[in-house]
Amino acid sequence: MWELGDMFKFILYADAILLKMGITCWSDEECIKILKKCKDAIPSKEKGGKVIIIDMVLMDRNLEKGDDKSYETQLFFDMLMMVHVFGKERNQQDWAKLISGAGFSDYNIIPILGLRSIIEVFP
Repeated sequence: MWELGDMFKFILYADAILLKMGITCWSDEECIKILKKCKDAIPSKEKGGKVIIIDMVLMDRNLEKGDDKSYETQLFFDMLMMVHVFGKERNQQDWAKLISGAGFSDYNIIPILGLRSIIEVFP
């Protein structure tokens, strides 16, 4: 029997699943469990299935010259996650590791929402 609202146990079937700041607070292992449940709940990529994640993607300071305030803010959020919960903010390589670890075949990161990005994940 599944418990309503427990994404570690069950996620209702949908064409797409939206996670807004939904997995930042969890460890890598827990994020992979959540993403696997999401993958089980969506159709194939060919049928339009995807997971949409709105979350922070830590920028590489070497690539983002001149944006020190955004970089400092992202580091502050990362420290906050480590102090209050077991999660962390993740860079593109960290996200790729989680996404592939959950069995997804492809992803696309779109930096669009200030410090946050839209991460499209495809089965």
